[in-house]
Amino acid sequence: MSQPHLPHRGMLLLPRIRVQNANAISSPLTWGFPAITAFTGLMTALERRLGPQAGINLLGVGVVCHGFEAQVTTDGYTRAFRLTRNPVLQDGSTAAIVEEGRVHLDISLVFEVRLGDALLGDAEREALAGHIAQTLGSMRLAGGSVMPPLPSSPRRPQRALLALVPDDPQEQREQFRRLARRLMPGFALISRDDLLQQRLAELRTHDARAGTLDAWLDLARWTSRAVAAPTADAQAGDTPDDHAAWVTDPRPGWIVPIPVGFTALSPLLPAGSVANARDMVTPFRFVETVWSIGQWISPHRLQRLSELIWQSGHDHDPAQPSDQGLYRCFIDPQATAATPY
Repeated sequence: MSQPHLPHRGMLLLPRIRVQNANAISSPLTWGFPAITAFTGLMTALERRLGPQAGINLLGVGVVCHGFEAQVTTDGYTRAFRLTRNPVLQDGSTAAIVEEGRVHLDISLVFEVRLGDALLGDAEREALAGHIAQTLGSMRLAGGSVMPPLPSSPRRPQRALLALVPDDPQEQREQFRRLARRLMPGFALISRDDLLQQRLAELRTHDARAGTLDAWLDLARWTSRAVAAPTADAQAGDTPDDHAAWVTDPRPGWIVPIPVGFTALSPLLPAGSVANARDMVTPFRFVETVWSIGQWISPHRLQRLSELIWQSGHDHDPAQPSDQGLYRCFIDPQATAATPY
C-alpha cells in the first residue's frame, strides 16, 4: 500500500557507501556501472522496509560514483570477467558457468523526500537518518553487498544527512552548493536525452532513413575518420598537398549509453495467467530494455537538486488508447533544459 503524500520537502544523503560484487552487466548491450533501475528499485525497497510509521516518502534518487573497480582481467587488449567456480553437481560433474559480471563500488546516494510534521526537529531527522543508514546496511544494492567502512581507512566515516529543503530558490542553491562539496571528488550520472535527439537530427540531414538506434550507436562509440589535410613547407617552397589524417570526432562530455527502463512486448496479462511468474498476484507483462544516453559530470557543475534526481514513471493504463507500456527512469527535463553541460 502506498504511503500518504507528506507535506514537507526534504533531502536525504547517504554518503560513501561501499558495495561489493554489484551487478556489472546492466543490460543485453551494455556493461559497467549498474543500471539506474537498480537504484530506483533500491529506493522502493528501502521505503517499504521503513514503513509508513517512519514518516518519510522517497520520491527520487541521485547517484554519485567515487570509486569503480570492475572485476575483469586486464592483460592485453581483450577483457574478460573474473568468474567464480561453481560447486560440482550431485554426480560429481562440473556445473555450467553462467557469466556474471561484478564490480566493487564506492558511491553516494541522494534522495528527494517528503517528510511529515514529526520530523521538523533536527534531532528527529538525525535519528531517522542514522536509522535509514543502518537499514541500508542490511540490504542488497544492485545485487551487491553493502559493506561497513574499512577500519583502516584514514578518512572519518561521514554521517547520513536528512535536511529540509527551503522554499526560497536562493537558499536552495546555497544548500545544494554545500551538498555538492560533500559529494566531491566524484561524478554524478545524469540523463542526456537531448543529445540523442540532437544527434538523430544531425544524422537525418545526411540520411533520411536514420533512426534512433543509429543515433544511439553513433553516440556510444568513438568515431575516427580520415580527412584530407594539406601540408606545406613555405620555406622550402613546397605547395600544399592533400594527404590522409585520422581525426576523432569530438564528444560533448563524458557520455555513456545507459539502460533507463523497459517497454512492453505484450499486453498486460491477468495475475496468475503466466506460469512460473515470480509474483502470482500482480498483473504480468513481457518487456524489453529501453536505452538512452547519460553523462558523468562533476557535482559542482550542477545548480539544483532536481538536476541530479532520477524518477520513475510509467504509461500502462489499459483503459487509455494511448497506452505505450513504457516503464522508464528520467530526470525532469525542465530542470536540465536551462543548464548547459
